[in-house]
Amino acid sequence: MRKRIAQCLALILCLAGLTGCHSQVNRNSFTLPESFDETTPVEIVFWAKNDTNQTQTDIYKKAMADFHALYPNITVTMRLYTDYNSIYRDVLTNISTDTTPNVCITYPDHIATYLEGNNVVVALDDLMEDPVFGLGGSGVKFDAPKKDEIVPEFLREGVISGKQYALPYMRSTEAVYINQDLLEKLGYEVPDILTWDFIWEVSEKAMEKDEAGNFAVNGQNTLIPFIYKSTDNMMISMLRQLDAGYSTDGGEILIFNDQTRAILEEIYVHAKSRAFSTFGISSYPGNFLNAGQCIFAIDSTAGATWMGSEAPLLDIHKEQVVSFRTAVRPIPQYDPEHPKMISQGPSVCIFSKEDNQQVLASWLFVQYLLTNGVQIAYSGTEGYLPVTLKAMESPEYQDYLSRKGDDNQEHYDVKIEASELLMNHMQDTFVTPVFNGSTDLRQAAGQMIEETAKGARRKKEMNDAFIEDLYRDMTSLYHLDQIRHADSDEATDGAQTAQAPLPQESKALLVAIVIIWILIGAYRLRENRKEKKLNR
Repeated sequence: MRKRIAQCLALILCLAGLTGCHSQVNRNSFTLPESFDETTPVEIVFWAKNDTNQTQTDIYKKAMADFHALYPNITVTMRLYTDYNSIYRDVLTNISTDTTPNVCITYPDHIATYLEGNNVVVALDDLMEDPVFGLGGSGVKFDAPKKDEIVPEFLREGVISGKQYALPYMRSTEAVYINQDLLEKLGYEVPDILTWDFIWEVSEKAMEKDEAGNFAVNGQNTLIPFIYKSTDNMMISMLRQLDAGYSTDGGEILIFNDQTRAILEEIYVHAKSRAFSTFGISSYPGNFLNAGQCIFAIDSTAGATWMGSEAPLLDIHKEQVVSFRTAVRPIPQYDPEHPKMISQGPSVCIFSKEDNQQVLASWLFVQYLLTNGVQIAYSGTEGYLPVTLKAMESPEYQDYLSRKGDDNQEHYDVKIEASELLMNHMQDTFVTPVFNGSTDLRQAAGQMIEETAKGARRKKEMNDAFIEDLYRDMTSLYHLDQIRHADSDEATDGAQTAQAPLPQESKALLVAIVIIWILIGAYRLRENRKEKKLNR
């Protein structure tokens, strides 16, 4: 019996040892080497996102090749994804097996989840400040930007719990793409900044029909005056403009408030009349805009190449496109004197590895992605804005902007106007708090608008019961009541670590211990029965 128990305990210790070893890999902290070893081959894996845009893929490949020419011992291998959520899911899966990439295009919301219970993402603060290998350091073989040459508003987006975990790669905001011809036909002019009252008023007026039953403004039997692509951003932006509750920096959920209800009640009215719709209900707003079936289409400035009758990228047949003038403006505001618009776009993070030389190589590659050549080339593919003042103020980028309208490809006027919109409003941008669960809250914010619009179309009554059911469903669906939060003055690394759930390895160990003790108990029970039989 003692021998059996000893064997079981030995198994427990073995499992504990294996788990501890694996966990140690995930929690490894990075120590900056005194020098970079350029004699030993290093391979780093880079996960990036691409929407089948071959030009963007070619830019990545050129950056990797040019970087390899500078550091011949570093080989970068790229894996492309079609969307950020797929990257997010794969990273979470690979954390438990210590097979994360070295460098990853991602979002700070996602990084907050990666960090939960694991030190898998490298904090960049010390790296950025290092005089040799830091931003623009003396040991860097290319013209990397210095810290003060990165747009401060964009740089702050990568700060989580007081530490810099990501650098911005490209930035965009949202814009209203307007069919100026239809707007003027209704008797309105395009304002510099639209208000919500203006956009609702115009949208409702556009619903008038002629004697034949077609919409009077476009002569077609299809019209959705106002379509918003990202209802997540719609709700978040409206709340921010009203200085209403969304969440605290520490993760306390504040979104279920009276201002949210008032927003939903307004949306219900215009969804019921069919003057307003969403991407989730009606599909891509650019398709309706380009077919002359939409007046206000709100989408990312990065999506500008799909907007307008001369757009280089189209998702509808050319025969369906209606010629019109396209105006580009900031999203609607409650207070046009103090506009607020969301800042969004991909960031870059580095994952912890046992080999500090490999991490340093990853950091050098991340810096290379911020050089003028990469930043200017990539921003020219869509309506993205470079993240460095160094690139924006360069002669090359200024020449790119000055050639607006020269052609409908690289210098497509709507695309460049979308970039200029963000350039002119960088100080008016905001970001949402980042914490483990902030991605779920973002999804819940958008889903409330989707469900309200669907309810209006199904002729559900907007009342207390509707709102209460909606709030309860969102809380349950996105587990908002399970999000741990800390007071804002305690949202530090220590608080985050203290509140983190057990890693998967530890959970597996506990399950194994329970199973082993059950087996021990069963064995002991069987031995007791044998002894009783012998004593009869």
